Amino acid sequence: MAPTKKSKKRNKDSKKLKKRKNLSVVPMEPRASDPDWWEIFWHKNCSLSGSPGRNDEAAGFKYFFRTSKKTFDYICSLVREDLISRPPSGLINIEGRLLSVEKQVAIAMRRLASGESQVSVGAAFGVGQSTVSQVTWRFVEALEQRAKHHLQWPSSSRLEEIKSQFEAFFGLPNCCGAIDATHIIMTLPAVQTSDDWCDTNNNYSMFLQGIVDHQMRFIDIVTGWPGAMTTSRLLKCSRIFKLCDAGERLNGNVKKFSGGSEIREYLVGGVGYPLLPWLITPYENDNLSPLNFNFNAVQGAAKLLAVRAFSQLKGSWRILNKVMWRPDKRKLPSIILVCCLLQNIIIDNGDELQPDVALSGHHDLGYQEHCCKQLDPLGNNLRENLAKHLHQNKERVCSS
Repeated sequence: MAPTKKSKKRNKDSKKLKKRKNLSVVPMEPRASDPDWWEIFWHKNCSLSGSPGRNDEAAGFKYFFRTSKKTFDYICSLVREDLISRPPSGLINIEGRLLSVEKQVAIAMRRLASGESQVSVGAAFGVGQSTVSQVTWRFVEALEQRAKHHLQWPSSSRLEEIKSQFEAFFGLPNCCGAIDATHIIMTLPAVQTSDDWCDTNNNYSMFLQGIVDHQMRFIDIVTGWPGAMTTSRLLKCSRIFKLCDAGERLNGNVKKFSGGSEIREYLVGGVGYPLLPWLITPYENDNLSPLNFNFNAVQGAAKLLAVRAFSQLKGSWRILNKVMWRPDKRKLPSIILVCCLLQNIIIDNGDELQPDVALSGHHDLGYQEHCCKQLDPLGNNLRENLAKHLHQNKERVCSS
């Protein structure tokens, strides 16, 4: 009997090898092997509720993928080499051809933009659930590596532009950005549940902290930490905190004003953050003087940029705003990062962010911001100097 079993094994191995050979000869051109993917997709989905309608393909493209066709092509150029170099055998479509780079990118971006199930996204493109899963993850891996230059701390010249714009918009000198944080909600298998991941709203969640500039571009993010943490604790675990605390970031030129007051580089944040020498939070809303009330109004308007950026992020890439079903916690930070990268790429390529897709409410709806009582004396001095500066500017405008 032994020889017979060995013969069967040989036959099985031979069939597997033959199958691999058949798959290996399927052509994968650098350009689309299915150039009509968009026409097929558009014809099939243009009548969906909320889409612009059959006669406006440009608006329809942006509705489904959040970018113009030009920006979409740029994104394809970033990941093309990675998506061509190692096509897995599972990416055969129903016509027996390998999916083009463009169709792979479209599938992945639609999954991220809609937050719909892999089954629903697959049905829209005529592919299976496993294909959507493979394509999306390969796209995330590729863009995470190829688009790093779209999310990094600004150069000194760029930082000067950001500071200039914050002063022009809000009257805040030397302000380098606004900071905020949001929860990405998920379900977890029973074996992975723990108090660390269970937040104050009894959701399992992962935190995302971001710093944005005047254009609502992300210039720094940190994610991967459990949502049960406080915002202040998340900050102290971040690289930006360590760099600023060591004097290696937000250490540019100090502005000097009449009366001897000095204003260094800083960020603006909400009450959940500590008041630090480089992070300025509002005054507590108890018996505010006119000077402090005016400061809170200006600081709050600047901080709102971060709130709006997160509302735009979670509204554009709805996968972040829906409850993620048992995500791999090691992969989820990469998905979050890629969504932030996509938001920056849209801005960097001159595309307009679609305000109609932004969340209508707060990006962390239902969560109460825990007030941090930590107050650094140097941070308090800076806040006082800023409050006086803003008050003097207001009086100057009123008297002119």
